[in-house]
Amino acid sequence: MAYTEVQKRGNKNHYYRARSVRDGKKVTKKRIFLGTDLSEEELAKAELDADRELGILDSLLSDEDIALLDSIKQKYAQEPEITKNNRYETFITLFTHDSTSIEGNTLTLQEAGSLLFDDASPTGKTLREINEIIGHKKAFDFMLDYDEGISRKFICELHSLTMKDTTDEKYMNQIGSYRTVQVFIRGLDWTPPPPKEVQNYMRDLLTWYSKNKKKAHPLVAAIYFHVGFEIVHPFIDGNGRVGRILMNFILHKNGYPMVNIPNKEKNRYYKALQEAQMEGNLRPFIDMMLELMKESDLMF
Repeated sequence: MAYTEVQKRGNKNHYYRARSVRDGKKVTKKRIFLGTDLSEEELAKAELDADRELGILDSLLSDEDIALLDSIKQKYAQEPEITKNNRYETFITLFTHDSTSIEGNTLTLQEAGSLLFDDASPTGKTLREINEIIGHKKAFDFMLDYDEGISRKFICELHSLTMKDTTDEKYMNQIGSYRTVQVFIRGLDWTPPPPKEVQNYMRDLLTWYSKNKKKAHPLVAAIYFHVGFEIVHPFIDGNGRVGRILMNFILHKNGYPMVNIPNKEKNRYYKALQEAQMEGNLRPFIDMMLELMKESDLMF
């Protein structure tokens, strides 16, 4: 297990990420210098990067986890083509409803399905809520048809589709591009990086994914990317919805069924996300995703 050491020298705190490694009967320690006087968000990002170098990501999944994922992938590959459209409509309705509900949308599952496939607008709902449902499906469909790698252009297009007609006029210049203002996350005592640093942080995340998408297990890569994306919070709004689409894109590209995080599991999701962001511990997120994949009968 990896842990962070803090060494105080003069007035500065020096951070190191360490991992104990057993070599025969001996236990040795590998360390990586993280930086000096880091903020909480800088430390969390540095810890995740160091864990990759220390081989932590390679050991996050047990043999049992990998066997389970292999069986899920095999079962998914055997899903009949004749049910694909039915599975698509069911999954996108569920995924859109829950992903927007997590962010506060009040449409019911039935209302979301009727809106998406029967063009029936619910009564008593705001135009913004209705457009959030429509935009999420458009972004999802765009993701399904996309056959290239993750890039800034791809991410920004997902954001543009997700956020269309859902925000105030004064924020229109923030749609489909990295934010130029500071954002804050309710319920957390740290803030995402300032706007001037967003582009560099996102470039680092995309570089990590490019280098590791064939090394790390797809589930680990998907979760790691999602955690990193949410740390940066590159957009003024819609980060959660876009981030969950991107996480599913990685699973989908690698032959795994996509995962819907139910709104009823929102607190567990946020807690797992926060532990990954603040402690560098991805295991609670992995456990949640494995349970959702194992328990779901719907594979798309």
